[in-house]
Amino acid sequence: MQVTEIKIRKVEGEGKLKGYVTITFDNCFVVHNIKIIEGKTGMFIAMPSRKTANGEYKDVAHPINPDFRNELQEKILGEYEAGHVETDASDAND
Repeated sequence: MQVTEIKIRKVEGEGKLKGYVTITFDNCFVVHNIKIIEGKTGMFIAMPSRKTANGEYKDVAHPINPDFRNELQEKILGEYEAGHVETDASDAND
């Protein structure tokens, strides 16, 4: 399975949240709302999640092994750090 597209929407003024990611695999499967978070030891990704009835958050989609998670994180953060991000339409007019 190959990553065929990464779209990053940068978030300004949201504290530790730096952006939202949409990633496409093999031009046929997409995952929305992966978060880029700035942590104490650096940037990392958080998979899309939902809040359960008991207040816990559960991932909606996630890698099942650490190697693939690391690969996704490296690709996403590489794109983010290279400045390959989209901004809100309101930012384009500034």
